[in-house]
Amino acid sequence: MILYNKKIIQLGENSIMDFNEQIKQLSKRISTLKNSVVTEEATKTSFIMPFFQILGYDVFNPTEFFPEYVADVGIKKGEKVDYAIIIDGKPCIFVECKSCNEDLDKHASQLFRYFAAAPVKFGILTNGIVYRFYTDLEKDNIMDLEPFVEVNLENINESGIKALMKFRKETFDKSNIYKAAEELKYSTLIKKVFEDEFDTPSDEFVRFVLNDIYTGKKNKNMVEKFKPMVRKAFSAFINDIVNQKLNEVFDTM
Repeated sequence: MILYNKKIIQLGENSIMDFNEQIKQLSKRISTLKNSVVTEEATKTSFIMPFFQILGYDVFNPTEFFPEYVADVGIKKGEKVDYAIIIDGKPCIFVECKSCNEDLDKHASQLFRYFAAAPVKFGILTNGIVYRFYTDLEKDNIMDLEPFVEVNLENINESGIKALMKFRKETFDKSNIYKAAEELKYSTLIKKVFEDEFDTPSDEFVRFVLNDIYTGKKNKNMVEKFKPMVRKAFSAFINDIVNQKLNEVFDTM
């Protein structure tokens, strides 16, 4: 029994390694071909369908991966989402696709309409390069305006791969993903705030810092004076944290 369990664990590790490698190969393929892929249909066949195949879905089986799924909204008839992923006989994920040269910011409203038309729990908006994952954390059956996670396959990292692994067919668990979605969503938004402040500290952030270190007037001139210092100190602080973590790793080697 112990040997059997070890074998299962090893197979799982191999499966994860294979998944990582396949995603990285797709990333290279995208970088190589994206300038030659100029239509939505070409994006689907070159990038999007291979992506969902890597996730383990049979993209040629309409009982599992249904193309042009009807998602009529109100009195509007004939509305169709590009793909519906069917789980246990019911649509669970809507996938709206755009050409790889399209800006996704212009198209979230389309997926928003489809999401409300069927009892799906997740929506994916993609141009074959960037994948934005949505759910309904704020109000049942109403898609959130912000994705709970976004993955760029051209700049894929370990956290992105871990997020994608949650959507693999063999490990898909709707309840677990939904529970993790709130933390993922707000962690991403908080990270974005820090990134913005790191690149270009806002007046509000500089004043927040000055409240504890400067007793004089915090007018516009003083804020502008301190901005470079705040940015430099913030950068040094982040570098110190990174170096500390690296030293901790080296100490255990």
